[in-house]
Amino acid sequence: MVGLDSRQSIAFLAATLSLVSVQIGASVAKTLFPVLGPETVALVRLGIAAILLCVIFRPWQLFYQQTNWRNLVIYGMFISGMNVLVYKAFAYMSVGLAISIEVLGPLTVAMLMSKRKQDLLWAGCALIGIVILPLGGVNQNFSYQGMGLALAAAICWGLYIIYGRRVASAGGSSVAVGMLVAALCALPVGFQHLDLVVSSYKVFFTCVFVSLFSSMIPFLLDIVAMKRLAAHVFGMLLSASPAISALAAWCILGEALNLYQILAIIMIMVACIGCSYASYREKH
Repeated sequence: MVGLDSRQSIAFLAATLSLVSVQIGASVAKTLFPVLGPETVALVRLGIAAILLCVIFRPWQLFYQQTNWRNLVIYGMFISGMNVLVYKAFAYMSVGLAISIEVLGPLTVAMLMSKRKQDLLWAGCALIGIVILPLGGVNQNFSYQGMGLALAAAICWGLYIIYGRRVASAGGSSVAVGMLVAALCALPVGFQHLDLVVSSYKVFFTCVFVSLFSSMIPFLLDIVAMKRLAAHVFGMLLSASPAISALAAWCILGEALNLYQILAIIMIMVACIGCSYASYREKH
């Protein structure tokens, strides 16, 4: 973090902790799929986080302030979309591969906000990574259906970053409202197995853990990061997501990747790191 002031250092640390928290939560969430299914897990994750955040930040105070409710609602819709879609992708493929595809959303935001021609090289690296993914054979670790869902989640993630910056000035209250909107959007597809959440203490407390590590903690950290970092820089910091998600999935779920899949993840990470380094050099 050489050359960064203390506020930027805090933002970098917040973004890093958010990243690790999300990936651990994602792998633990998949352990609930046999009982609840991905849609219900996503709903419970968002719902518990929304309740806790509303208690902490009392977002109803925003009614007495000048608030852009349109942006807040859109922000919440994209939170819901990226959660439900990526969980559905987990059901068809490895968590590490799904996250590797989803991270293309923030990477695309970074590239669209950049005017550097050399970013076309990093875009090419990411594209090569996507092309390599299926070469190891379609098995329990990969499917084209899962890939399509992960790409849709990537679009939502990219738009979440854009709208997250627009509502960041409201701090934790904006996260609380966004999470509440996200939970309401996920309700129609995730209500079927809600009764099973309290079927055992293990299932219930695992849901709480997933909600804390996947939603409440990282989204609060994201707000801290978004206040101090440009959207394209915030997106570039996610370059480690594929590696961390693959490591978490291997440790928690035993999801091993083949050589082609590892190479694909490396190519996507190279694209993110290359973009980030080019941005750093341009500003220093």
